[in-house]
Amino acid sequence: MNTRYEYAKAKYAELGIDTEAVIEKLSALPISMHCWQGDDVTGFDSKQALSGGIQTTGNYPGKARTPEELMADIDKACSLIPGKTKLNLHASYAIFEDGEFADRDALEPKHFAKWVEYAKARNIGIDFNPTFFSHAMVKDNLTLSSPDEEVRKFWVEHGKACLKISEYFANETGIPCVMNIWIPDGYKDIPADRFAPRARFKKSLDEILSIPYDKSKVYITLESKVFGIGLESYTVGSAEFALSYVNSAGITPLMDNGHYHPTEVVSDKISSLLLFNEKIALHITRGVRWDSDHVVIFDDETKEIAKEIAAHDALDRVFIATDYFDASINRIAAWVLGIRNVRKALLCAMLTPHAQLKALQENNELTKLLAMQEELKFYPFADVWAEFCARCGVDAGEGWFNAVEDYEKEVLSKRV
Repeated sequence: MNTRYEYAKAKYAELGIDTEAVIEKLSALPISMHCWQGDDVTGFDSKQALSGGIQTTGNYPGKARTPEELMADIDKACSLIPGKTKLNLHASYAIFEDGEFADRDALEPKHFAKWVEYAKARNIGIDFNPTFFSHAMVKDNLTLSSPDEEVRKFWVEHGKACLKISEYFANETGIPCVMNIWIPDGYKDIPADRFAPRARFKKSLDEILSIPYDKSKVYITLESKVFGIGLESYTVGSAEFALSYVNSAGITPLMDNGHYHPTEVVSDKISSLLLFNEKIALHITRGVRWDSDHVVIFDDETKEIAKEIAAHDALDRVFIATDYFDASINRIAAWVLGIRNVRKALLCAMLTPHAQLKALQENNELTKLLAMQEELKFYPFADVWAEFCARCGVDAGEGWFNAVEDYEKEVLSKRV
C-alpha cells in the first residue's frame, strides 16, 4: 500500500474530491503532442531553410532526420509521459516513397499513410496543420492574403488538400481531427492598407471551407498572432480577425498563449470563449519576452490555463495541444518536460475544490477565499501525481531523465 497516496486520498476527500476518479479521468484526457519539436520544424517535403516568421535557435546534436527517426523519438518520449496522447502533424511532414513528390497544393492522404499506420498501431488520433511557411510560394511574407492571385490560389488549394487529409485521419483512426490554420502573413513596417490583406484572407478561408467535410470528424480551428519575425508592425491574422471569422464561419477558435501582447494571458480569455463556442482549442507554450516557444514549465500561467478548463467543467470541450521547439537542449527531454508539466497542471486543477471556491467568491467571503487558495498550495498534490504516474508505468520524479540520457548515448549521439 502506498501510504503517502492513502494520506493524500483522505486529505482531498475532506474537500469532497475523489482522487481515484481524478486519476481515471486524467489518464484518458488526451494531449496532442507536436511532432515538430523532434526535428526543429524541418519536415520532410523540402530542403528549404525554416522561414516565414518561424525561427528555431540552437544546434543540440541528435535531431531526427528521417520519418523513422522521428517516430522512434516520439515513441521514446511517450514512454516517459503519463496519460493519453495524440499526434499533431504539420503538412510538411508528408512522407514520399519511391521517388514520388507532391507539392503542398497537391498533397493527398496517401502521403500520410505511414503516419496513419503509426497512429493506428498505438491507438492514438492525429491532429493536423497546413504548413504556410518554409516554401518558395511564400512571397513577400504573404500566403492566403497575397495580392498575387497565383500565390493566393496555391495556398487555398493547400488548405483544401489538408482538409481532405484531416478527414482521412479521422476516418482511419476513429478519432476526430483538429485542423489548425495559421498563416505568417504581415508587414515589417506600417502598412498603407490594413483592410485589403484581411479581405483576401477572409476570401481564402471561405474558399477552403467551401468543400464539404464531416464537422463531427474534423474541427477546423483558426489561430491568431500578434506579430512575427519580419512582420513586426502588422499581422493579417490578428486576434480580432480570428475571433470574428471563427464566429461568422462556425469553426473553432484556437489560442496559443505565446501569440498575444505580453500583458495578456490566455487563462483570462478561456471563460469568455467557452460562453460562445461549443469547443475551443489551445496551443500551450511558453513565451519569453515574445513568442519564443520555450518548453512549457509548471508556472503560474500554465496552472491558470488548466484551472480555467477544470473549473468550468470543460475538459471535454477544450482541445489541448503543446507547441514549442527548442533546439538548444535534448529534444526528447523537451517533449517530456513540457507535456508532463501540462499534465501536472491539469492534475493540480482537477484536485482543486472549485465549487467551494466559487461559493466563497459569490458570497463575498474574499478573505477566506484567499486564505483557502493559499492553503491548497500545500496539499499533497505530488503524492497523487506519483500514484498517477505509477499506474501509467512511468517514473514520477527525475528518474525519467536517466532514460533520456541513455537514449542520447545509444541513439542520438550516433546521428552524425
